[in-house]
Amino acid sequence: MSDVNNTAGDDVNPEKELSAENLPGQRGEGGEQIRVQRGMFGANNGGDTSGYGGLVRSVRLPGPAARPYGGWFDEVADELEGALEEQDLLPGNAIERTVVDRDEITFHIEREHLVRVAKTLRDDPALRFELCTGVSGVHYPDDKGRELHAVYHLRSITHNRVIRLEVSVPDSDPHIPSLFSVYPTNDWHERETYDFFGIVFDGHPALTRIMMPDDWQGHPQRKDYPLGGIPVEYKGAQIPAPDQRRSYS
Repeated sequence: MSDVNNTAGDDVNPEKELSAENLPGQRGEGGEQIRVQRGMFGANNGGDTSGYGGLVRSVRLPGPAARPYGGWFDEVADELEGALEEQDLLPGNAIERTVVDRDEITFHIEREHLVRVAKTLRDDPALRFELCTGVSGVHYPDDKGRELHAVYHLRSITHNRVIRLEVSVPDSDPHIPSLFSVYPTNDWHERETYDFFGIVFDGHPALTRIMMPDDWQGHPQRKDYPLGGIPVEYKGAQIPAPDQRRSYS
């Protein structure tokens, strides 16, 4: 265990000292490290009021898996790769890597082939992922060249299976083909992801803001977006905005 005399300013890394079971989200030394985070939220402008200013942890993405993936994962991967080959598309050109992590399988797809892969997953009788439950945005400012990620969850009602597709694009070119034509339920989800993260879904029929005002500047769920806020008056007391509150770090 750590030395009780260590101060909050010391680079104490609990990841090195506790088991993975006690640290949700940790992958030990495995995977790909994209940043080292200090504090609960990684704030570096005094906005972290959580009291965990001394926390130091690595942020890692899981690395590619090797076959056999286990269970029905290999069956889905084989069927997908075979179906793409029948369309004269080399699977290695469409699937950047396959990740198996926490009993879930994720196919990282090159954006130019996303629509074809989605149609294949939907229409191939051996796959039949008929439903996309939406797309979510993720922002990793330190993941250079692929700062923005779009994550899709696909469900096969026929086979009772769930998989994930993930597409990564750089901040400088945040364009991903829309899946509205394949999964119309993505209409509102793509608008929300565009609104909050700035990912532009090319081909969407009406890609406008869904939550923020039309003239809002920026995309407020990006990790480099200022915390901001407005003061709130409560029973005569003035509560400052979050970025103006006392910092413990």
